[in-house]
Amino acid sequence: MENNASKFQPRPYAAVIFAGFLLLVFVWGIWQAGQKKQPAVNPSGMVKKTQSSQPVATSTPVVANADAGKLLAPISKAQERVTKKPFGLKVSPHSSPVSPERFSGYHTGVDFETFADEQDAEVPVFAVCDGTLVEKRFASGYGGVAVQSCRLDNQDITVVYGHLKLVSVSAKAGSTLTAGEQLGVLGKGYSSETDGERKHLHLGIHIGKAVNLAGYVKTPAELSSWLNILKYLK
Repeated sequence: MENNASKFQPRPYAAVIFAGFLLLVFVWGIWQAGQKKQPAVNPSGMVKKTQSSQPVATSTPVVANADAGKLLAPISKAQERVTKKPFGLKVSPHSSPVSPERFSGYHTGVDFETFADEQDAEVPVFAVCDGTLVEKRFASGYGGVAVQSCRLDNQDITVVYGHLKLVSVSAKAGSTLTAGEQLGVLGKGYSSETDGERKHLHLGIHIGKAVNLAGYVKTPAELSSWLNILKYLK
């Protein structure tokens, strides 16, 4: 009887084909996984870049100035000293918080009074802004006066410091003063240093570059050329 068992023996090449099929499946799986990690491709063939979560600057950033439109106090405890003549007050020899009164009109500045214990002491006065000292001299109604040219809210101003001891102002006309720098000291009350006035600081701010020493104006409308420093103090 013929032995047919040899007819059913597996051919060696069948195992090879089966192993090749498994290898193909394995490679195909690896290729699919790699495709998921590739960046997207647009129709032009250029790889799309992943958008960053960080903002991109498109122009030069504008740095905000925290001190815009602000002035430093010209004297210590400034707010506490405004007790007699604020900005715009109408006075006359017959109606004034000061006696005797020799002036009439609407006050163009702010008067910062001295305390009782400062009458015989040096009271420092400070520059309220950065700018040029354009004038220092004796002026009627003020005694010693200094005028500084500055910028405030994008406009030119001149700052009038009245009733100073003129010899205490060491800076020369034309020199630059820095905000907070000591300008001088108050003049002695009822002396030539204050032109006979009480010891105090009159500070006026006139709009523009022209020097204007007027301490009073005749009408309220004329006050529009002047600024109230209390609105600009830090």
